[in-house]
Amino acid sequence: MSPIRSPDEPAFDELCRRLAAGADAFDAAGAWPEEQLAQCRDLGAFGWFVPQEWGGQGWDDERLIRAFMRLGGACLATAFVLTQPQGACRRIVASENESLKKRLLPQLARGEVLATVGISHLTTSRRHLARPMLAARETPSGFVLDGLIPWVTGGDHADYIVTGASCDDGRQILALLPTALSGVTPLEPARLVGLSSTHTGEVRCEGVELGAEWVLAGPVENVLSQGKGAGTGGLQTSALALGLADAALGYFEQEATQRPDLLAAAANLRAEHGVLDGQLMAAVQGAAVCSPEVLRSRANSLVLRSAQSALTAAKGSGYVVGHPAGRWCREALFFLVWSCPQPVAAAALCELAGLSD
Repeated sequence: MSPIRSPDEPAFDELCRRLAAGADAFDAAGAWPEEQLAQCRDLGAFGWFVPQEWGGQGWDDERLIRAFMRLGGACLATAFVLTQPQGACRRIVASENESLKKRLLPQLARGEVLATVGISHLTTSRRHLARPMLAARETPSGFVLDGLIPWVTGGDHADYIVTGASCDDGRQILALLPTALSGVTPLEPARLVGLSSTHTGEVRCEGVELGAEWVLAGPVENVLSQGKGAGTGGLQTSALALGLADAALGYFEQEATQRPDLLAAAANLRAEHGVLDGQLMAAVQGAAVCSPEVLRSRANSLVLRSAQSALTAAKGSGYVVGHPAGRWCREALFFLVWSCPQPVAAAALCELAGLSD
């Protein structure tokens, strides 16, 4: 198949249609979306994240955000899994490890190997612990890793994990960890309220000997703040939320065509979606009208209300497993916990408590 060059192509429309058609079935089974990812690979999706000089297409931020918005509405699980190789490629491209780029980026662009990310323990998850989740001991040839990597999506399917570890002196490294190394053990994925099919869970490292050739940055203090590619979540998270909201609103609007009492609510939610869509694209283009945190809070609020509106319109049938409205509601909760900065969490709590302006 010819690779997709833009989210506006008819081939992208067909991809979204096929992803949406299978979303409920593998969600109910908690199965890894292997077929969905294969469809994405066949259309060149893994090349979107890799610069042309390394064999990819190097999509700009505007195309990527629009693509993830549409994929999020078609199948959030598949879209979320795809954000992980994107994050991994971004970290690899931003590194100074030229030999690693030359060896792996072309393979990642072709989808021949799968890379994911496990860095939440360096940002928001469990930083309060006295001992680091993943410790690194420096050796003449590299580092020895011991501990756990929490919240790794697709850890039981990935060939590589971009992760970070802390040394005894507080410095940190960022590295590409081959999962085939001795001592690397993906644990059974967590059973999540939604998106269990992403196979997100912990990966254990026991005496893993990691050569210096796999290091992307460090050892330095606060390694994620060094250079480019340091953000987590951000506009991409808002794009997925708006994509899921769009799917739920589409169902709600369809119901409203037969039930006039729903028309006003559907129109109001759609108008709000249009405003946030415009704000998101303005931010991508460097003309933000609000901070990323404010946009994220508004997108979170809209996706929760849109999903619940779809469930309300579906009535009892929406509460039966297999109906998309129930899945949308479960998936919308994900945005309250996924890479959620404190200002965004505080805004959500204020809205829930009736303290919003």
